[in-house]
Order: sequence, then structure tokens, then C-alpha cells
Amino acid sequence: MDAPRPAPAGDEDLRARLAAGDEQALGEIYDLYAPLVHGLARRVTGDREAARDVTQEVFTGLWERPLAFDPRRGSLRGWIATLAHRRAVDWVRREARRRRPLPEPEPAPAAGGADEAVLAGELASRVKESLKSLPVPMRDALELAYYRGLTYREVAAALGIPEGTAKSRIRSALAQLGRRLEREGLLP
Repeated sequence: MDAPRPAPAGDEDLRARLAAGDEQALGEIYDLYAPLVHGLARRVTGDREAARDVTQEVFTGLWERPLAFDPRRGSLRGWIATLAHRRAVDWVRREARRRRPLPEPEPAPAAGGADEAVLAGELASRVKESLKSLPVPMRDALELAYYRGLTYREVAAALGIPEGTAKSRIRSALAQLGRRLEREGLLP
């Protein structure tokens, strides 16, 4: 396997200017590579709007993390094309998951009598009570995810927090609820 060719000297200069916060450098890079990024994203996604989103994500990512590009490993053009391809493939995968039909719900077990109904009602009320005891940020994230059916990304957007924070809050909330319900003897 051949070692990557070093980037042209201009790429190093652009990277340094981006790292220094030079917006004009971003404009120059955009002018040079936006047609490449948009065209590649359009071919992969087959969707004009998705291609625009991918293009925006690529250049926003470059602006936010200019040092992620390493001119010793290759050209800026190659690196940006790779980013565009990855983001476009991610979009296609998300769309495929989103469009996948939901599994058919399993039929409810035959009614086991009044005892089961009482236990189910008791469990539901304890879960709601336990949910109220959670810190507000965790409770909000969990309610959006489970009662409104939002994904962690949608929860992050709704709350205006990073995706990782949304995931962490949901996970922590579930763990706290589980421990509390276990202590109360409602979970095995």
C-alpha cells in the first residue's frame, strides 16, 4: 500500500488560517470544494435537500475542527471528499432505518385476572412517582424519549443540548429508575 502523498503547501496555509479563525479561509475552501462536496453527496443520497445538508455539515465540521485535517496524510480535497462521502452514507443509513416498517406488536397475553391488572396499575403508578423524583434535566430527556417517542438526537434538538448529553441523561435516568424500582421490589 502506498503512503499518502503530502498535501500541497496551500493546504497547510489554509489549515493554519482556519485554526486561527480566519473566516476568509473557510470561504476560499468553500468556493474551491463546495461543488465537489455537493455533487458527491447528491450522487450518494439521490436527494437534493440531503446534499445541501451534507455540504453544510462538512464545512461546519471543518470550521469547528480545522485541526482534524492533517496535511501530512493527504490533500484537503481528498479529506473533504472523504468527509462528504461518510456524511452522505450516514444520511442514507438513517433514512433506511427511518423508513423501515415498525415490527408488528406482539399480541397481549391472555388476561390473567384482576391480580395482574392491579399489579400492572401499581407498577405504572410507581414508575410515574419515581420519574418525579429524578432531577429535572434527566426527567425531561426521559419523558421526551419514552412518552413522546423521540430519538436521542431529537431529544437533543428539543432540549438544545449536545447529542451525547441527551444519551447520557436518558441512560442515567433509566439506571436510577431501575435501581429505585428494584429496591421497592417491583423489578427482579
